[in-house]
Amino acid sequence: MTSGAIGLQREGAVATVLIDNPDKLNALTVAMWQQLAVVMQQVSADDAVRCVVLRGAGEQAFAAGADIAEFATLRNNAAQGEVYHHEWVYGALRAVGDCRHPTVAMIYGPCVGGGLELACQCDLRIAATSARFGVPINRLGFAIAYDELAAVLPLVGRAVALELLVEGRVWCAEEAAAKGLLTRLVSDAALATETAASVARIVAGAPLVARWHKQMIRRLTPAPQPLTDAERRANFDYFATADYRIGYDAFLAKQTPRFTGR
Repeated sequence: MTSGAIGLQREGAVATVLIDNPDKLNALTVAMWQQLAVVMQQVSADDAVRCVVLRGAGEQAFAAGADIAEFATLRNNAAQGEVYHHEWVYGALRAVGDCRHPTVAMIYGPCVGGGLELACQCDLRIAATSARFGVPINRLGFAIAYDELAAVLPLVGRAVALELLVEGRVWCAEEAAAKGLLTRLVSDAALATETAASVARIVAGAPLVARWHKQMIRRLTPAPQPLTDAERRANFDYFATADYRIGYDAFLAKQTPRFTGR
């Protein structure tokens, strides 16, 4: 498969969805966000599937978030930003979260930004000790989108979400496990075996029961009030700030940003 795509592999009742962009630590392009949504919808509709594994290509990274190189052309103002996040990124997150079948994130290396959001949409997260977790977008001068925060907050809770976003620190796998972000933490050498064992246990169970349990848990999880149009638009006010341009330009130049608060 060519780089920069979403792959789908089937082995019996198990579907493996592959985030494949290894030259950029499996960062997702717009085309990949769109393709991921389509693939997950197709897998969800397949009654023969009993478990879905979401993973990055290779053993170096799960996903290093969005491909920032596309921001200059596809996400360069508030109107583009709303489409980018609400339609493309959240479209993929929603497709993973809405999947009828149990989902397992298999995590090597960086799992940051949009990659962390995707992992949080899975039912289980099994990580290797090489894994790294965070949402360091404060260094880029922009805020997380409401829809994406809603995908992370129910799992990690208020305190951990604030630490992730306000401090912007990237955590080692042991710290992520201690904060409740992970289902299980194993060595890199054991990750494939442990993931396969977990999948085997899921597949051995009654598939209708697994789907019902997912529905029941969602039904009993409180949902926030719907966002107003004004709130959704205000989410992207950062495009008009100097700090956003400072952070973005510094990232491309591999320099430390010096934010002004304007």
